[in-house]
Amino acid sequence: MPELPEVEALAAYLRERAAGRRVDRIEISAISALKTYDPPPSAAAGLELTGASRHGKFLDIHLGADLHLVVHLARAGWLHYRDAFPGTAPLKPGKGPIAVRVRLDDGSGFDLTEAGTQKKLSAYLVKDPMQVPGVAKLGPDALAADLPTFAERLRGRRGQVKGVLTEQEVLAGVGNAYSDEILHAAKLSPFAITTRLTDEQMAGLHSALRDVLNDAVARSVGQRAAELKGEKRSGLQVHARTGLPCPVCGDTVREVSFADSSLQYCPTCQTGGKPLADRRLSRLVR
Repeated sequence: MPELPEVEALAAYLRERAAGRRVDRIEISAISALKTYDPPPSAAAGLELTGASRHGKFLDIHLGADLHLVVHLARAGWLHYRDAFPGTAPLKPGKGPIAVRVRLDDGSGFDLTEAGTQKKLSAYLVKDPMQVPGVAKLGPDALAADLPTFAERLRGRRGQVKGVLTEQEVLAGVGNAYSDEILHAAKLSPFAITTRLTDEQMAGLHSALRDVLNDAVARSVGQRAAELKGEKRSGLQVHARTGLPCPVCGDTVREVSFADSSLQYCPTCQTGGKPLADRRLSRLVR
């Protein structure tokens, strides 16, 4: 799933590549992806793409003076920029990976695609991003929260720190991958309870979050959209590295699997050398 660094990089890429171009038309292939109907996609025709920004993990594409195409790429969504499309015929509704196509006046543009069978990519054409329910409910941006705000938000939601870090209403922008990376950098168990964290642990977690995300943003911004996934993978220490050696201590990275997700961690760095039981309801190491 694209998280804060990748969405920040996609916004920067669109500002560099597409800002100043005018929209020729927006085409919808996956009808279920478009969550709004007023204004219709035709309202974007002729409008200048004036910029792009981010709200948590939502990509906000600015059109004209007061229209926004806000996109949540979900788990398997992505943005593919095209210097030229293979033809001018409109997209037909279907089951392919393309959900939305934005054609620009120079013949270029971009597709919003989603792989797999679970289609959860969401697009909203609105006059104000706060009209998007997910945006309106976001907590403070993860990189904008100072230590007092960060500590207050986490302690205000009692739970396992891994899960709380990924709740967008608590902090916006962190998902499954970077929460693993942040907890590894902070040397904390993913199942530590937020209300039991000491002030020292909370400060270390906040510092780790800023270091991990700022580093990922620095590595990602300036990359072409097609290169971002590879750049993300190259910087990971534990996430998606089950069975490989921890680059910090050399211990084997382990995994805990759930129904539709998993987490990765280093026992030596994070849990005092003790492996976590790989089942959801176990009495797990704190």
